[in-house]
Amino acid sequence: MLPAGTVAYTVGTPPVVGKGLSWSAQETEAAVKGPVAAVVHDDVGTEAINTLLSGLSETGFTTTNVNAALAQSDPVENWRVGEAVAECYLTHHRSCHFPWPDGRDIRKRGSSLPGADLVGFHKDGAKSRFAFGEVKTSSDADYPPGACYGVTGLKQQLEDLRDSTVIRDDLVRYLAHRATTGVAWKPQFVDAAGRYFANKTDVRVFGMMVRDVPPHKDDVRVRVTALAKDCPAQMGIELLALYLPANSIQTLGTLAARPQAGGAA
Repeated sequence: MLPAGTVAYTVGTPPVVGKGLSWSAQETEAAVKGPVAAVVHDDVGTEAINTLLSGLSETGFTTTNVNAALAQSDPVENWRVGEAVAECYLTHHRSCHFPWPDGRDIRKRGSSLPGADLVGFHKDGAKSRFAFGEVKTSSDADYPPGACYGVTGLKQQLEDLRDSTVIRDDLVRYLAHRATTGVAWKPQFVDAAGRYFANKTDVRVFGMMVRDVPPHKDDVRVRVTALAKDCPAQMGIELLALYLPANSIQTLGTLAARPQAGGAA
């Protein structure tokens, strides 16, 4: 189970709230080496590919080639681990499910994709609704960090998710294409889609910062107030700041890395 974290502060009232949480060094290491690494390396997807290709492995040479093609040889970027931390936290502690990691859509290693960082579902009682998340990983000493500003900053991204039906439609369409393949989560998609097309503001939006500076409510305070203005009543928005020990972000990629063939990390 991923650590829930120690609450440092809470701000705002529904439908827009914010919270600061902290992990100890021990909690950070255990989380990143365990469930977070499983997300970084897409263990579920890799196992499915292994099953699909198992019939090809008639010789040791073929097995070696399959393993080499599926292995992740590039260094793990710290920001990508930060996104996995956010995904794990929302999955374990906010009843979310993100069924299609964006890494499956990358056609060139080391690249990233446009659009929301996290697209999936939030379990709301007995039913599901769509959940969209944006993540920033930052050691910036400013509160909030510079990653919150600019056209690709957290501020603009969350406002777009709140205000733009076009953006939300695109994300629903993105997930819909993947739900047509007979995946196990297809009923969850249909459930969420029914709610969405009855009311396109009936979604859950998360903004999450992974930080390695001392907790301070100024990371989320102003943004919570601004997002609450004209926020649709059916839409829930939560800003979370997860504080890791000092200088932890620069070690996330190393912590999440796994040994490659031959024993190299």
